[in-house]
Amino acid sequence: MTTSAAALLVLEDGRTFRGRSYGAPGETFGEAVFSTGMTGYQETLTDPSYHRQVVVQTAPHIGNTGVNDDDPESGRIWVAGYVVRDPARRPSNWRSRRSLDDELAAQGVVGISGIDTRALTRHLRERGAMRVGISTVETDADALRRRVLDSPEMLGADLAAEVSTQQPYVVKAEGERRFTVVALDLGIKTMTPRRMAERGIETHVLPATATIDDVLSRQPDGLFLSNGPGDPATADHPMRVVQAALERDLPFFGICFGNQVFGRALGFGTYKLGYGHRGINQPVQDRGTGKVEVTAHNHGFAVDAPLEGTTATPYGTAEVSHVCLNDDVVEGLALRDGAGRLKGFSVQYHPEAAAGPHDAAYLFDRFSDVMSAKKEA
Repeated sequence: MTTSAAALLVLEDGRTFRGRSYGAPGETFGEAVFSTGMTGYQETLTDPSYHRQVVVQTAPHIGNTGVNDDDPESGRIWVAGYVVRDPARRPSNWRSRRSLDDELAAQGVVGISGIDTRALTRHLRERGAMRVGISTVETDADALRRRVLDSPEMLGADLAAEVSTQQPYVVKAEGERRFTVVALDLGIKTMTPRRMAERGIETHVLPATATIDDVLSRQPDGLFLSNGPGDPATADHPMRVVQAALERDLPFFGICFGNQVFGRALGFGTYKLGYGHRGINQPVQDRGTGKVEVTAHNHGFAVDAPLEGTTATPYGTAEVSHVCLNDDVVEGLALRDGAGRLKGFSVQYHPEAAAGPHDAAYLFDRFSDVMSAKKEA
């Protein structure tokens, strides 16, 4: 690895770190967040949910396995910036095609290395996620901080349409087609329709701007809402699509941002977490089974719903189905009809496990069971 230029990182509260450039030279701004995953950095970088966020990796050694052409979760790197402590000098993996440093530079992603990421993470845990700037061209911390304070905040950001597909596309079922699902793309990851394809589901992926008529024109057996970036309070259009689908008793499954939109559709509010959940090791309990799952997360907002009891909605009875064992944040919702049958559900995490554990893969089977029960009714 060649000697890199100096780089400067400044948080909006004035905390400053100086290190070396990692990736592209230049300047970038975004919301500083930290991810606790020790592996899966390539999936993290290409997850559209990280749009306009500067990701701090808590694991000290990043880049060891390089970059390959099989693991991206979308067609590009979405993070606004990247922060690591000790980048690999030389990647070593049989699937590696190039170094992470080269890939970041090729895609114009500004990063910084050689700083105390543990100190930065502790600061964000204590003070909360905040805006940040990284620069290889500015040496004056006060000047960079002024530009940080002029940059947009994540609260109130409407970003789903910026990461969504512009044209519909179809991911075919593997083997016999059992169901047809419309997925509203709010920032979908590549692995999600693959997981459905493995279960005989043909997925029609539609832009975030799709209407209920667009959804129904595919004659779906169910509606899926993906993960995505931004503030769910801005997602009025997809919320109305979900409500229209629920009015028609169309089975529903949502993950991450889709969980928050589902919550809003049911009448619950959303709020911004202090520093969010990001990484592949978050403990969540399925309250229906009592099972504790290790799960993959990337969210800075959450649903404000009562942890106990049920809530009457125009579409059925809703309840909190999953909860985070670290902080009691709502991690899932379930909607049942008058006979107690499940008609829609959502989780706040990523059951497609890219990257991450496979504890939550059963949720795709649960979606299939809901669609099957609707067909047989």
